[in-house]
Amino acid sequence: MRDYPLLRLLPYLKKYHARIFWGVVMVLGTNVFALVSPWILKETIDMFRHPFNRSMLLTYAALIIAAALAEGTFRYAMRRILIGVSRDVEYDLRNDLFAHLQLLPASFYQKHATGDIMSRATNDLSAVRTVLGPGIMYSINTIAISIMATVLLFKISISLTLLAFLPLIVVSCAVKKFGAIVHTKFERIQEQLSRISTQVQESLSGIRVVRAYNGEQAFIRQFDEANQEYFRRNLSLIRTSALLHPFNALFMGTSSVLLLWYGGRQVIQDRITLGEFVAFISYLAMLIWPTIALGWVVNIFQRGAASMGRINQLLDAPPEISDHSIRSPVSIHGRIEVRELNFSYNGIPVLHDISFSVSPGSRVAIVGRTGSGKTTLVQLLGRLYPVPDGAILIDGVDINKIPLKQLRKCIGFVPQDTFLFSESIRDNIAFGDIDGSAQRVQEAARVAGLEQDIETFPHRYDTLVGERGITLSGGQKQRTTIARALFVQPRILVLDDSLSSVDTYTEEKILTRLADAARGCTTLLVSHRISTVQNSDQILVLDQGRILERGTHQELLRRGGIYADMFEKQLLQEELDVDQ
Repeated sequence: MRDYPLLRLLPYLKKYHARIFWGVVMVLGTNVFALVSPWILKETIDMFRHPFNRSMLLTYAALIIAAALAEGTFRYAMRRILIGVSRDVEYDLRNDLFAHLQLLPASFYQKHATGDIMSRATNDLSAVRTVLGPGIMYSINTIAISIMATVLLFKISISLTLLAFLPLIVVSCAVKKFGAIVHTKFERIQEQLSRISTQVQESLSGIRVVRAYNGEQAFIRQFDEANQEYFRRNLSLIRTSALLHPFNALFMGTSSVLLLWYGGRQVIQDRITLGEFVAFISYLAMLIWPTIALGWVVNIFQRGAASMGRINQLLDAPPEISDHSIRSPVSIHGRIEVRELNFSYNGIPVLHDISFSVSPGSRVAIVGRTGSGKTTLVQLLGRLYPVPDGAILIDGVDINKIPLKQLRKCIGFVPQDTFLFSESIRDNIAFGDIDGSAQRVQEAARVAGLEQDIETFPHRYDTLVGERGITLSGGQKQRTTIARALFVQPRILVLDDSLSSVDTYTEEKILTRLADAARGCTTLLVSHRISTVQNSDQILVLDQGRILERGTHQELLRRGGIYADMFEKQLLQEELDVDQ
């Protein structure tokens, strides 16, 4: 399968086997009527060897017109069916690719650039569709016309046919050689196009940073260099492809000269009739296009194979997290238990022997220095990464035994890196719930401390936030993501340093409202601010992936360890900020 990337398309084509069958029938019908016309022309010309018959001439003329009309009808149906199938397969493949991308783990997107994935899902998919449409259609057409025309050519004259076919051997060898070169060059073109897509995506997404550091000219220069390389690679492919057509034309032209000389002698010597010679030239002309098209079709297939190989790399990427061996939903109330959890990322140990429990409805805070593993710990709760069996339990059930959809639906997760979609405030808060009531949206915004800000927006809840929420401030974006998590009324609420962009006064108001609105909801609060976590029922202090301290705010201060040291440093920093 990997050696022949296009074989991956067979299951998709099988789905439309009936339409493909009729498409092939239309191809055969097209070629049959295309071959009829020269034969009628042969009979018409040979008719002049006998006394002139006007009615017979009109009959032959009518037959030629009828054959042309039939050929046009079949050709229209051929293109409509086969090109239509290629569009349908493209639709199915794009849906499957997108659905598969939704299942891939976070680690996959940390290794692959977004621009590269987008390039494969758009440009490469279009190249594959070209194989399925024009590629297959012209391949079948070339095979059919070649077989039918060859039979008729041999029927007219064996010696003329053998002479005509001598250049085709050289052309076939040239097509094979050129095809391999085209495949390699097109792969390099698509790789460079992926780099360009990545550069454009990153520069547009980070346009604020680019402008803040006056980096416009640097990005323009980088894009120009990448674009120049893309231009050079395309030009190299064009030069290679351009050699094939003149090469074919040279040999076909040489063949035509030889045929005119040798065929003319046979007509003069009465070995074949003039009508047969005209028909022979007509059938040979029909073979010239398939021979030239052969190089074009090979080019299409080589490009398609290169692109399908790149798409297969995405489709073959395994989803690390699945719902295998899960039978039925479980009842979730919010009790969390972590047992001797160890976790490594890319072979690097991140968490070591983590154990703790959280009662339903309680608030547990997780603090620690940067890189201590706080975010990784809460992400494992939602199985964003593979979790060892028996390491994390919710209400006594291993989270690997809880259906992913149910598990993540019961968890309101507010990530450290806020992300908003290019929709309205309302749509971002009620994300994934098209029937979300306006009252629930407004209540979630109120608890998140966003209600007053929304009142100042031009269209209030219907105000568009722009790409990634570019029209909002950092604090407004964070509060919108908090409102999004509260909207789903979760049993477990995870706030991963999600109040870092708001001032301490706003933070205190949000936490007070959360205490009322999320009553009965288990809350995990990750923060670097002591003021954020000091009222928690339990505080876990992580350092280098281990829990070194645990207890309430007062208990940890009395212990005089890492937590107390962090508290003193933050008090000192606040005093310095006030003095300034």
